[in-house]
Amino acid sequence: MKNTVVIGAQFGDEGKAKITDILAGEADFITRFQGGSNAGHTVVANGKKYAFHLIPSGILYENKVCMIGAGCVIKPDDLKNEIENIISQGIECAHFEKCLKISPLAHITMKYHTDIDGYSENNLKENKIGTTKKGIGPTYTDKYNRCGIRVEDLFNQETLSKKLDVILPKKNKELEFVYNLKPYSKEEILKECEEYRKILAPYVDFNWENNLLNTQKNKTILFEGAQGVMLDIDYGTYPYVTSSSPTAGGAAIGASMGIKSIERAVGVFKAYMTRVGEGAFITELTDEEGEKLRSIGGEFGVTTGRARRCGWFDAISAKYAVLVGGLTEIALTKLDVLDTFEEIKIATAYKNKLTGEIIKNYPTNVYTHQNYEPVYETHKGWMEDITGCKNYNDLPQNAKLYLKRLEELLGIKISIISVGPDREQTIFL
Repeated sequence: MKNTVVIGAQFGDEGKAKITDILAGEADFITRFQGGSNAGHTVVANGKKYAFHLIPSGILYENKVCMIGAGCVIKPDDLKNEIENIISQGIECAHFEKCLKISPLAHITMKYHTDIDGYSENNLKENKIGTTKKGIGPTYTDKYNRCGIRVEDLFNQETLSKKLDVILPKKNKELEFVYNLKPYSKEEILKECEEYRKILAPYVDFNWENNLLNTQKNKTILFEGAQGVMLDIDYGTYPYVTSSSPTAGGAAIGASMGIKSIERAVGVFKAYMTRVGEGAFITELTDEEGEKLRSIGGEFGVTTGRARRCGWFDAISAKYAVLVGGLTEIALTKLDVLDTFEEIKIATAYKNKLTGEIIKNYPTNVYTHQNYEPVYETHKGWMEDITGCKNYNDLPQNAKLYLKRLEELLGIKISIISVGPDREQTIFL
C-alpha cells in the first residue's frame, strides 16, 4: 500500500474509522494528525463495536505503531477514559504501552479551556457554533496565541513553572473579567499538570524525530484525520467549523512528516450527507425522508449522542472538497442505507431563491446559503438488500449507475465501497 491519508470529505461522521481500520491492516505506522477528543469514530471488528475519539483506530491491530501527532490537542483525562474503555473490551494494557505513541509537541487541553468553551457556547444562544464543549477551540487559540502548554512541558518542572508565571496571570484575567469564571492558582494548575504527566508518561515518544525518520525509510504510513473538509478552519463553513485542518495539507503538518510522505489521499463520503451541530446545510431534509435516513443509518454522534441532520448527496460541496482537500480517490460509505429508497437524489447545482440564478461552484460565504436551494437530479433506487455483496458485479444495476454518476460529478474514482458496518462488508475496486 502507498502512504495514504484518510480524510473526511463532508461534515465529519462519514465512516472514516472503518476505512482507516481496514487500511491500517496494510500499514506499519498510523498517525492521527489533527483534532482532539471532540472527534468520534466507530469501528466494528470481531463482532465488537469500539468507540474512538483521539486514539488512532489502528490500535486494534497487533504490532502497529499508532501515534497521536503534534497537530492534535490532548485532554489527558479523556484519553485515559478512552484507553480504559478499550481495555475493558479485551485489548491488553501492555498493548497500549507498546503500540501507542504521543508526540511531545502536541498541546494539552487544560481545565480552563473547557471552562471557557462551555461558557462561550452556552452564551452564544442562537449564534452558537455547535461545539462539543471539550475545550478544543480554546486550546488551539492558545496554541496560536503562543501561550499553550505542550506535552513536553509536563516533563520539565522548571519550564512549566516559568511558562505558568507568564500564562496564568493573563489567563486568570480572561477567566474573571471576560467570562466571569473562577480563576486558578498556580498550585492548582501544577497539580493538574502532575496528574496529566502520570497519564501520558507511558506513551510519550521523546525520540520521535529518529523514529519518524526510520518510519519514512522503510514503513508504510497511514495518516488518520478527524472531522471533515467542510469543517476545515480555512475552507469549511466558517465560522461553523472545527479549529484545525482535516485536509491532506493538514496531515503533512500535523503528522510532522511533510508533503513528500503522502502518496495517496482517500476522501471518505457517505452516499448521502449528515451534519452534527449548527451551520449551513443546503441539502438538509427535515421531512420523513430525512428521518428515514437518520433511522436506518443510525445517525447519532459518537461523542455527543446528538441526532445528526441528514440530507441528499451534495455534489457541489463534494467537488469543492475534492479540490481543497487534495483528494485522489473516494471511499463511499453507507451505500446500503439507501436500499429501500425508490428515488435517490443528488444536488448538482444551487438556485438563488431571490434572483433565480443557477450556480455550480460552492459559495464560501455561508451567510448567503439561506438564499440557495438545491437543484436535484433524481435516480431510481435499487430496492434490494446489498449488505451481502462481496464485489462490484454483485451490486444492482441502479446502484452501479448511482456510483458512476458520483464519479462523473466529482472527477475522481471510487476505490472503496462500504455496504455495512463490518470490515467484511467492504468492496474494493
